[in-house]
Amino acid sequence: MHAGSADVPAPAPPSAPEQALRCELAAAYRLVAHFGMTDLVYTHLSARLPGAHHAYLVNPYGFLFEEITASSLVCVDADGHPRQQTAWPINPAGFVIHSAIHRARPDAACVMHTHTVAGMAVAAQECRILPINQISMEFHERIGFHAYEGLAADDNLSERERLVRDLGDNHGLILQNHGLLTVGRTVAECFYRMYYLEQACRIQVAAQSTGMKLHFPSLPSILRARRQFEEDPDQGRLIWQALIRKLDREQPDYRN
Repeated sequence: MHAGSADVPAPAPPSAPEQALRCELAAAYRLVAHFGMTDLVYTHLSARLPGAHHAYLVNPYGFLFEEITASSLVCVDADGHPRQQTAWPINPAGFVIHSAIHRARPDAACVMHTHTVAGMAVAAQECRILPINQISMEFHERIGFHAYEGLAADDNLSERERLVRDLGDNHGLILQNHGLLTVGRTVAECFYRMYYLEQACRIQVAAQSTGMKLHFPSLPSILRARRQFEEDPDQGRLIWQALIRKLDREQPDYRN
C-alpha cells in the first residue's frame, strides 16, 4: 500500500481529456455498484490516461464503488504505484491483472474485473459460457479462460504473461475459480461488455438451476447472432448515454 509522499508530485489540475475520462470511469464505478456487481472494496476498474505513457486511473483502496468520484481516482504507473500525491492507500497487488493487460493490449484502454455470484459460479464450471441465449451468443469464442494460480499478487509476475496469452484478442476473460474480466477501447464499451457478460452468467446459472435439459441452437445460428452483435455500430453507446443521464439525475456527485 502506498500513500502520498514528498517524492510524488502533487496533482496538477487535470486536462480536459483527463477530466472527461475521470468522469467516465467514476460513472462506471457507480454503475457497477448500482447493478450489484461489487465485492465491497475489492476488485478494480482501470483506464489508461490519454497521451500518457503507462499512466492509469484506478480506485483508492478501501472505497466502496458507490463512493467513487472523478477526483478520488488516483493516477498510478504500470506497477500500481501512485504518480500523484494521495491521502488514500493504493493496492498494487490488485492492479497486477490490469497492468498486464493494459501493457499488452493497446486497444484495452479500459479493464474491468468483478467478483459476482453469477460470474464466480460460471468461473467454477468447466463449460465456460454456454450459448443458450442470444445474449450469451455475443460472447461465443470471444471470452478467454485463465486457470487459477492463487491470489493475483505482485510476487507472481510470471502470471502476467499467462493472463495476456489467455486473453489473446478476446473481449474478456473468465478467471477460473475467481471472476470475470472485460476490456474495451472506451469505458462505455468495456462496461457494455461487462454488463452483458454478467447477464450471460446469470442466465446460465438460472437455466442450470431448473434441472431441465438445456437447448443449444445450431452452430450457424450462434455464429450469425454473434456476427450481428459485432456488426452493430453502436457497441453500447446508446446504453451508456442513457445510463449517464440516469446518474446525472440520481447521483450527480460522481462528477466531483
